[in-house]
Amino acid sequence: MGPTRQAAAHGGCGVMRLDRAERALSDVLDRVAVTAVEVGLRFPLFAEPDTGRWTTTGRGAWTGGFWAGLLWLRALHTGDPADRAAASACTARLAPWVEADTATRGLILWYGTALARGDSAAGELRGRAARACLDAVHPQLALVPWGSAFGGPRLLARVDAVPGMVPLLAQAGPRGAVAAASHLHRHVELCLGTGGLVPSWRYEEDASWQACDDPPSGWSRGRAWLLLAVADALLHPDGAQGEPAGLETAARVLAPRADASVSLVPPADEARPEGPLDTSAAAITAVALLKLARLPGPRAAEFSDRGAAILDRLVRAHLTGPGGLRPAGMLLDGCYDAVRGTAPRHELVWGDFFLALGLAALTGLVDIRNV
Repeated sequence: MGPTRQAAAHGGCGVMRLDRAERALSDVLDRVAVTAVEVGLRFPLFAEPDTGRWTTTGRGAWTGGFWAGLLWLRALHTGDPADRAAASACTARLAPWVEADTATRGLILWYGTALARGDSAAGELRGRAARACLDAVHPQLALVPWGSAFGGPRLLARVDAVPGMVPLLAQAGPRGAVAAASHLHRHVELCLGTGGLVPSWRYEEDASWQACDDPPSGWSRGRAWLLLAVADALLHPDGAQGEPAGLETAARVLAPRADASVSLVPPADEARPEGPLDTSAAAITAVALLKLARLPGPRAAEFSDRGAAILDRLVRAHLTGPGGLRPAGMLLDGCYDAVRGTAPRHELVWGDFFLALGLAALTGLVDIRNV
């Protein structure tokens, strides 16, 4: 963050100092340790805002990789062999997802393994997942379809099928790099091709694509997920495959401008600005901006400052601290599903992960380019 290791914030948010980022990261990762005892061999999904009690899943669903990623961040933070063993064991429990018919394998198996430095089992799992996803590329559609693992139509293209999948596919050698690029570009073409953002498309029997209304066009994480995938591809040329200009245009369209009129924490649905916020979308966006800031260009400083400003706002306004009635280290005001009213103001495991990842980048714990 420059010689002073401080993150300048725009929009009247002040400056995020290194000591504030370090304290917040410690709180989040201490919360991880408490959660690990609470959930045992299950996977946390979202926690009640008043009590911190987690709703869990047995297999991890599409969020299991974020829990493994949080455990790896804690292991890197503490250097404790016991924490490393816990992270490794959790990652091993993601193995059944390798052959699952879902494009969320990118979220599960990239973020669940990317921080596992020197863990040979995690590396082997990531390699198997990359090859399985390469085998799942639909030859006519030039992408990995959304899949049938969670029900509904199989031949969908969704923005949350792209982050994680692009770097995961690129692990599968030259053919994987080509597949990563086609997967990304097809989603960018569809989801941004109408001028606005349409998060989901369905492939029809007449070989046409039909826009879906779920998730809605104003879905907060739609823009965040796609920006993250574009940032990854621009950081790693294999993900762009000779078309960086189009991705740079996409980044300009997707990235929020650093001015006071743009909210640092978006509503869960842009069509309902009075409704719940989504801090998880803000945290994803912050990580994507910190990645874009690693690229040379006239907006690098703006991206860095905006990413840091978002993290600063999350820490100051939405992260529980020590000494309160609730556990410290909870990132509140995440919205799982605004349409269905599911966990609308809760702590979300992926929100915690991306907040911790952003703070770990600011404090120098991780190189954001590699995750």
